[in-house]
Amino acid sequence: MFAVSAICCNVIMPKQSSIFSRLMLGFGMVIISVSILGMYYVFYEAKANQRTRTANENKARTREIMVQMIPIAGNESELYLAAVKIEEIRQQMYRELDYHARVRLLIWKNQHLIYNSQPELPRSLPEPGAKEAQHANAWVRWVEKDAVTGITVERNHEVDDEWMLTLSGVDFLMSSTVFSLPLLLLPAWAIVGIGLYPLRSIAAEIEERSESDLTPLPDSKYRELSPLVSAINSLMLRLHKKIEHEHEFLTDAAHELKTPLAAIQINAHLLLRRSAMDPTTHSGEADHGLREGVARATHMVHQLLAMERARSETGAQALTSTDLGSFVRDRLASAAPFALQREIEIEFHTDGTFMQPLHLESMGALLDNLISNAIKYSPENGLITASLMATDTGVRFMIIDQGPGIPLHLQEKVFERFYRIPGQDQTGSGLGLAIAQRAAIRNGGQISLANNESGTGLIVTVDFPGIVNRSSEVKETLI
Repeated sequence: MFAVSAICCNVIMPKQSSIFSRLMLGFGMVIISVSILGMYYVFYEAKANQRTRTANENKARTREIMVQMIPIAGNESELYLAAVKIEEIRQQMYRELDYHARVRLLIWKNQHLIYNSQPELPRSLPEPGAKEAQHANAWVRWVEKDAVTGITVERNHEVDDEWMLTLSGVDFLMSSTVFSLPLLLLPAWAIVGIGLYPLRSIAAEIEERSESDLTPLPDSKYRELSPLVSAINSLMLRLHKKIEHEHEFLTDAAHELKTPLAAIQINAHLLLRRSAMDPTTHSGEADHGLREGVARATHMVHQLLAMERARSETGAQALTSTDLGSFVRDRLASAAPFALQREIEIEFHTDGTFMQPLHLESMGALLDNLISNAIKYSPENGLITASLMATDTGVRFMIIDQGPGIPLHLQEKVFERFYRIPGQDQTGSGLGLAIAQRAAIRNGGQISLANNESGTGLIVTVDFPGIVNRSSEVKETLI
């Protein structure tokens, strides 16, 4: 019943309606549902009672008629006139009561039929509980016999148990519901209003806060509102962490950009000063420092943008089904000029065709950072090995360099933004592995680090879930 009321509320009320209106409508639907069930029960209960009452009334009337017939049993004409008079009185009474049930009265004298009030009805009427072919109602019958006078009185009474389906019956049953509904909805209106007051107080408290106030709401003393308060506090905590993360990001970015910008400013000042003193003078050192500062600042900006894109929500762009082997091969080829400058050889191994749903931009950032780090930290004339292989759970990309590796206790630390291992000779922003980790997560992968068992070199592994279509093993030397 309550489920039906809830469905009715959802159908009738728009989704943006107020909770108060929905509760009031739901309460009204419950009242109507209860009333309908009550009417249904009363209807069938009344049908059973009507049959019993009609049978008892018919029995009593039959005996009463027999008592009236015995004194005049010797005269058949008087018997007939008395029966007619009795039937007239009965019809007049039924008209006054607006009672439409039919009655048939039969009177015999020694097997001779003296009176039949309904000759058009069949001789054999349905027994109680049975249904007449041309009528919906059943009949009850009672027969009284007097052995001394030879008089037999049979009275058949139609059971009128459908009266509640008439207009007067429905009016009788619905009148109580119609008159009581407003009286029930008024206290319901007050109860719902009082019940929603704590919710309105929470909304008012949140509305009064400033945009920078993300402190938790106080615990609600109402058990029903505790999950709502907990959810709001959890959201505020996540927002607070996100804002702190953004502040830290901006602070770190400003700090990292400060050094190359200062170098640009100093070298530009030196160039301008020397040009003013002697236009023919050329300062290669200042020019080189200026170019290096611009390159470093440009690289930093690109890394910051890549960091932000890799950190974006997964649903910002649909994933594209891509051959991961071809994608890795293209990124390795793009890094070939940088590797050639240091005479580093790159090999690529694959043992299958790997169709993966990828976010291409972040996946490119992941591979570019891992490949550039491998080239940067490998010695000249070194070897870099990249591979794609099938695992029990999906696909694994692995790249191995011949660099110094990363101490075990720092292998988690290097994934933090702007962190660089102390004592590094190579320039960098400290964002490469942080970008790679976030890009791997965005593509459903997981990145891990390990030092080569030979003592030199770093092994970077990225595992992706997926289905592998195996083919023959391929080994390529790209450089």
